[in-house]
Amino acid sequence: MAALGWLTPRRRSATARSVLAGEAAAEAARKSTLPADESPLPDDATDLLTASKDTAEPAFPVAGDDRAAAFFDLDNTVMQGAALFHFGRGLYKRKFFQRRELTRFAWQQAWFRLAGVEDPEHMQDARDSALSIVKGHRVSELMSIGEEIYDEYMADRIWPGTRALAQAHLDAGQRVWLVTAAPVETATIISRRLGLTGALGTVAESVDGVYTGRLVGEPLHGPAKAEAVRALAAAEGLDLERCAAYSDSHNDIPMLSLVGHPYAINPDAKLRKHARALDWRLRDYRTGRKAAKVGIPAAAGVGALAGGTAAAVALHRRRR
Repeated sequence: MAALGWLTPRRRSATARSVLAGEAAAEAARKSTLPADESPLPDDATDLLTASKDTAEPAFPVAGDDRAAAFFDLDNTVMQGAALFHFGRGLYKRKFFQRRELTRFAWQQAWFRLAGVEDPEHMQDARDSALSIVKGHRVSELMSIGEEIYDEYMADRIWPGTRALAQAHLDAGQRVWLVTAAPVETATIISRRLGLTGALGTVAESVDGVYTGRLVGEPLHGPAKAEAVRALAAAEGLDLERCAAYSDSHNDIPMLSLVGHPYAINPDAKLRKHARALDWRLRDYRTGRKAAKVGIPAAAGVGALAGGTAAAVALHRRRR
């Protein structure tokens, strides 16, 4: 910690929490990773391989470089929308919480979809809600439910273009990791179902296999993602200059800046501007209509947000 002495106490504390969160995520990721020759193929492997062939692969990666890896943000980079919201929908369906909490999740998702960026305050509120919901439940129980929720709400929201980029790294013999603020258990399920190497995610504290309702460090967001990638790279013997990172959000610029091959995927306005200034590669797999939504300011109006929330809740009611 001596290297942090120049920081103010508040900044030093925040940095320390980011380092702790990153190290915890890296440790959890390494424990849950299967050897490459034992990794199961996803159920929809045929479709995914077809998608990778139908989508133009990048000139990078370099085949056979075992000191290179790829790190993919999850929300709106690999998958449309927020994993935490979809997980919340699944828990609501199983009566883990009441309708008012579903409305809160729906409102947060509407904000995310309209603004096209991650708002730290909204995401923190969503995670606090999720922690209170899972407190007292067994980790094994949530993992089992998470498998079901993936099939119900997430499987058909994977961007084929981003999945093809990940497949290109796998085909080159490289490891591919998700890096997300979503719970590490949820991220691990998604990673395994996509046939990836593993996942770095927010680590919730558990004692004797039961969630306490607290986090280890802080949510894996912003600088904490960079710390997780740095810690994992050191443990796995990776050369970050030979690695790639992919994200849609300017909040992930610290992670993108760590690697030699940063990509802006479905970028928000700030990341697009930053990527163009630094000549980073850009990919946008949204339709024109969805891409246009990124330009809607966060203050687009309470009516728009309320409408999105009402639509989400109404959709859920119709499906009950």
